[in-house]
Amino acid sequence: MAQSSHAVVIGGGIGGLTAAVALHRAGRRVTVLERAGSLEPAGAGISLSPNALRALDVIGLGDEIRGLAAWQGDGGLRTPSGRWLMRSDGAAVAERLGGPIVLLHRATLIDRLADRLPPGTVRTGAPATLADPGDAAGRPARVTTPDGDLEADLVVAADGIHSAVRRALFPGHPGVVYSGFTTWRITMPLPGVEVAPHETWGRGRLWGTQPMKDGRVYAYAAALEPAGERAPDGDEKAELVRRFGDWHDPVPAVLAAARPGDVLRHDVHHIAEPPPAFHSGRVVLLGDAAHAMPPLLGQGGNQAIEDAIVLAHAVSRRSASGGTSTTDALATYTAARLPRTMTIVRKAVGTARLNLMPSRPGIVVRDALVSGVSRVAPTLFLRGLDDIVGWRPPQQPYASGEAPVGNP
Repeated sequence: MAQSSHAVVIGGGIGGLTAAVALHRAGRRVTVLERAGSLEPAGAGISLSPNALRALDVIGLGDEIRGLAAWQGDGGLRTPSGRWLMRSDGAAVAERLGGPIVLLHRATLIDRLADRLPPGTVRTGAPATLADPGDAAGRPARVTTPDGDLEADLVVAADGIHSAVRRALFPGHPGVVYSGFTTWRITMPLPGVEVAPHETWGRGRLWGTQPMKDGRVYAYAAALEPAGERAPDGDEKAELVRRFGDWHDPVPAVLAAARPGDVLRHDVHHIAEPPPAFHSGRVVLLGDAAHAMPPLLGQGGNQAIEDAIVLAHAVSRRSASGGTSTTDALATYTAARLPRTMTIVRKAVGTARLNLMPSRPGIVVRDALVSGVSRVAPTLFLRGLDDIVGWRPPQQPYASGEAPVGNP
């Protein structure tokens, strides 16, 4: 297919690279501009649910990622003492959700996406500034880089939660708000320790330990905390030991094996008020730049992947029809993605309030409810995810065979 239209992607994360691959497959010449000196992401895992895996089918990556699923046995939800509130079988969960949940390192997914792009597509160490969003009358968008300006028929802003492009397009938008809690993440080998995947809810705190296919363990924690707080001695491993060291096994073993440099800590922010649109002129917002959300539903990266596939579909339909402008195609993208993603943002905010409940009486009621419902109707909690994980990509054909057509 001839490649006559130029798309510039600002940001080389998961959403930006998925968009680049999808646009390249749709016949676009693509340039990815990444500010960092390499594509290597922060050392953390990402959970991919069936909706994102179906999206990856469109670009031929879904089956490959499904093969990295590690959850084969029992797991579930626990209290800090180790009591199980809810038990889940990995195979049963996959059957109920329509596919596995795959936990892998972000670097693994980044590498596999980048491998699907032509050499020279990705420029690292390349900060970019939106100079002109372009317009429907035919004026191209323009992006400024240290090596000169680039003109593009389409600019994809995948520049993260504090997106400079979002601020440039919608200067009156309030931006992100603090979600009320901070998170820690660790990815590390844990030889000799058998880990059942679990999440544990305490009072205003939670912990999760998840095995990965490559033998490493991904552990994460969250706690209600004022924004900007850090360990008083700068040692976040020691802070985790103070907060979680007396919780059930294998939490102490994970903490004992972790090195201080393994621990990443970040405050969590989200977009409470959506932008007026996810596009303006020839520029489109994608992923956290459009709809940053708390991570407790595990959907941030999944929704960015969905965004990328829907965007490529919208602009490829425009190219095929010959009569639809880029700006019209981006309006179609906004109409498809803004309501869905902001609904998920609100759901993630509500989930965080439940999981990090600070009230002792509330925790007693919550835990009793979870335990009782899990015994009487084990799949009830999973049903609440149907509208999220049941999403299917909007177009055919697919490079993988797992994703029948659905709605964008």
